[in-house]
Amino acid sequence: MTPHELVAVLEKHERWLKNKAGGSRANLTMGNLEGSNLSGVDLTQGKLSGANLAHCDLSNANLSHADLFAAHLTKADLTGCNLYRADLRGARMRGAKMKRAILKEADLRGGALLYGGGGKGGKGLDFVRSDLTGSDFDDAMMANANLSGADLTDVSMNGADCEGALMTGATMMRSSMKNCNLARADLRGCNMSGVNLQGAILRDANLTGTVLAGANLRNADLQGARMEGADLAGADTTGANLARSAENFSVQIQESLHSHYTWINTNGAMGARADLGGADLSHIDLHGVNLSGANLKGAILTGAKMRDALLIMCDISGADLSESDFTGAILDGATLRGANLSGARFDGAGIGWVDIKGPDGKPTGRLWAANLTGCNFSGASCVRINLRGANLAGCDFSNADLTGAILSDANIRDAKFTGANLTGASLPPPPDLDD
Repeated sequence: MTPHELVAVLEKHERWLKNKAGGSRANLTMGNLEGSNLSGVDLTQGKLSGANLAHCDLSNANLSHADLFAAHLTKADLTGCNLYRADLRGARMRGAKMKRAILKEADLRGGALLYGGGGKGGKGLDFVRSDLTGSDFDDAMMANANLSGADLTDVSMNGADCEGALMTGATMMRSSMKNCNLARADLRGCNMSGVNLQGAILRDANLTGTVLAGANLRNADLQGARMEGADLAGADTTGANLARSAENFSVQIQESLHSHYTWINTNGAMGARADLGGADLSHIDLHGVNLSGANLKGAILTGAKMRDALLIMCDISGADLSESDFTGAILDGATLRGANLSGARFDGAGIGWVDIKGPDGKPTGRLWAANLTGCNFSGASCVRINLRGANLAGCDFSNADLTGAILSDANIRDAKFTGANLTGASLPPPPDLDD
């Protein structure tokens, strides 16, 4: 198509949009416009399916409601372009510039193309996947866009608004999505391994079965996100608001918790003590629950939200509680021998002794101390923690904050306090080395 022919098409389309005589809708289907300067043009509702728009300058153009089915937009400049409700199924957008583009409710799914074949009818269907590899979507507006199955490998989507977007089965490996708004987005089955989601908003997003291995989720907001079957192996969740309700775990874990609650509420007459030894409960939200007496030996509780929970006489030995939050929790008489509590928060928690009662419910006068031998508290926040009478032999409190902590009557033989903040802490007398 010559420049004069293209200008004529655009002029007639402008008249068509204004309902003026002599106007006609732009039909550039399968047209070769590679490298054309179309900056600022108004092609609202234009027909551009299959058009070659590679390397075109479409910055600030209006392509809302346009038919761009299977169009070639490789390395095109779509900065600030309005693609509201545009049909971009099967489009090739590898390396395109989409900064500040408007893609609200746009359709970027794969698409089926009719082609001439060798069959009796001479025609067939070929499914084309939307290729957005390496594209720049920084600050783009993509609310409610449909990117199901799209290839978003190595894209830049920093600060983009993708609230409510449908992205099931999309590939986003190694993409940068810092501060991206993915609230209520459907990300089921996506491959997001290695994605940078630092500071991203994923509130109420559906991440069922999503691969997030090695992803950066530092300071991300995942409140209310569905995480069933999500792969978080090697992911950095430091500072992330990652809370998983019990409903996001296996039926077996849910039933065990429910049965334990019944056991607690009926004083053992019904239900059964929870046996969750070795279970993966990472990032579970059990704020304020009563799990007293439960078996959590060797359980994975990294990043768990256990504020104000009751875990009296629990067996949590060898468990991984790193980066968890046990603020205000009561773990009197619990066994945490060899547990990893590095970076955890135990501010105001009680992990001391418990008064053993007889069959008649009366105190026997015998105290059962919490066993924390060999625990790793390095870097943990233990402000005003009550460890009175606990066995802390061999514990590592390196760089922990023990401001105002109560350790009186505790056994601190061989415990390490290198770099720990002991301001206002109540410590037992140093052990007798000759004893």
